[in-house]
Amino acid sequence: MADYHDDLRLAHALADAADAATMARFRALGLKVETKPDMTPVSEADRAAEELIRAELQKERPGDAILGEEYGVEGTGPRRWVIDPIDGTKNYVRGVPVWATLIALMEEGEDGFQPVVGVVSAPALGRRWWAAKGLGAFTGTGQDAGTRIGVSGVASLADASFAYSSLSGWEERGRLDAFLDLTRACWRTRAYGDFWPYMMVAEGSVDLCAEPELSLWDMAAVAIVVQEAGGSYTGLDGRPGPHSGNAAASNGLLHEELLGRLGHAATTGA
Repeated sequence: MADYHDDLRLAHALADAADAATMARFRALGLKVETKPDMTPVSEADRAAEELIRAELQKERPGDAILGEEYGVEGTGPRRWVIDPIDGTKNYVRGVPVWATLIALMEEGEDGFQPVVGVVSAPALGRRWWAAKGLGAFTGTGQDAGTRIGVSGVASLADASFAYSSLSGWEERGRLDAFLDLTRACWRTRAYGDFWPYMMVAEGSVDLCAEPELSLWDMAAVAIVVQEAGGSYTGLDGRPGPHSGNAAASNGLLHEELLGRLGHAATTGA
């Protein structure tokens, strides 16, 4: 099995640098925010953090490709770093502390590119999570100061806590009825949003979560953390990994039921 310790250490160093850059502009009165063509916001902090990470990767891993939300794809090859400089930009620009820098390394294999390293750093919350293939998932302040995490053992929807981002995305795709039926079957539902529900699945404080539309940079880092914590991460179509354009994550015990309720809706548009 490949040894990803050095790549994970680099990802932590990248997250440290990004944290310093993003926190320096968080809640700044003069923060510049623009609207992208897809009508989502982007701040000067998003761009600065991605530029910083790219520059360091070009120096430390010149043979690796890079995919980032703000500046697209650069390079080719069997290894690709995937970056979301600020996941939760809408929170960031409103002063809500629930946002994170997502950094993943993906490697090409028999099933295409799959994440092998992931760091999720939420400095305004004072939290960081990370994982590497075969090494487990952790939370703490850094690679040498982490506590191993694992998913819950909840095996019934009636006892499960379900997290999501919003209702509008499900409604826009004609899947709201199936989504609401799932929420009614669960013990507890909360709209935490963005990266956080996946990290709570990995920690065992939430049992399942799902989102109807996502990009690769939203998912690569969180997917490996959930998987290394013992959970399941697929698309709503059941395809393993972060390639379906949407996500279903769970403790594994509830995954088939999660897909049975939402996956059918994703396939049929019901």
